Amino acid sequence: MTKYIARRFVNYLILTALATVFAYMAAGSFFYPRGRYLDRQPPIPEASIDGILDAHNMNDKVPLLQRTGRWLSEMVTQPWPQKLGLDINNNWVVEQLIQRAGVSLRLLIVGAILGAVLGVILGMWSAIKQYKATDQIISYVSFVLISTPTFVGGVILMILATMFNNHVVHQKLIVFAGAYTPGIGDPHLPWTLEKFSDLAMHLLLPTIALTLFGAAGYSRYQRSTMLDVLGSDFIRTARAKGATRSSALIRHGLRVALVPMSTYFAYSFGTLVAGSAFLEIVFSWAGMGEYGIKAVQQSDVNALAGNVLFTAIVLLFSSTLSEILYAALDPRVRV
Repeated sequence: MTKYIARRFVNYLILTALATVFAYMAAGSFFYPRGRYLDRQPPIPEASIDGILDAHNMNDKVPLLQRTGRWLSEMVTQPWPQKLGLDINNNWVVEQLIQRAGVSLRLLIVGAILGAVLGVILGMWSAIKQYKATDQIISYVSFVLISTPTFVGGVILMILATMFNNHVVHQKLIVFAGAYTPGIGDPHLPWTLEKFSDLAMHLLLPTIALTLFGAAGYSRYQRSTMLDVLGSDFIRTARAKGATRSSALIRHGLRVALVPMSTYFAYSFGTLVAGSAFLEIVFSWAGMGEYGIKAVQQSDVNALAGNVLFTAIVLLFSSTLSEILYAALDPRVRV
């Protein structure tokens, strides 16, 4: 099993490197950072624009392969903060990744785990209660959530939280602007109960949104796989040996139904990353999602490459975790 996981990890690591390089080359081909400095008053001399773009390795007058080679060379030879170059705002991309990754991962990890667990439970329950009222309610709610854009769900939660604050508790109990309250939850402040409470309260609404949207997709997939298991021969054999229906499904059926879910987890994590990016904009979180969207808006090649690298690393570890779960659930994979 160890060799299998190590081999899969190396494969995903190679894909991560290739995805980052291709993202840099694609951004370098289609972005136009020079336009940021044109049409200014007073006009900026072209030589000055070239100098600024050369410092950021974004000069469109330099061949793309040469820029890519310089970017790869700096990644290998430069000290740690300078490995991914400067973004368009003269900040080291690596430092921005470190500052923002913790913000995004706080949301992604909690939302992914809760969404997966809740979705699997609802999907299994929906399959067991097929065509009954419980199944119908779970199905309708899931389809509504799946068809609703993530940012719309975030806005609805903000409206509901505001109504709750104003008309129920008559105070600002639920806060949702930013990842923390300045002066209380700042990252450089020591951990206290007040800081923990502040971070948890700011995390509440975006986590609920990410969990609900994630659970909706998981529940549909889990219901489908569980229905395939219900009619399997090994379930009938377990029932024939005296096992109750619930015992046969939980002890034997659930494990088999979770095998394809482990693969689905890795691929759905990419959708989760995209959904969290929009939630970060809605809830004013200075995370990787906001950084990536601003990189596209500002034609920032280095920032976008760094954002893709972060996303690829997250998918690398989620895919590896998926392979571990797959191997744990299916003994045939370990051989």
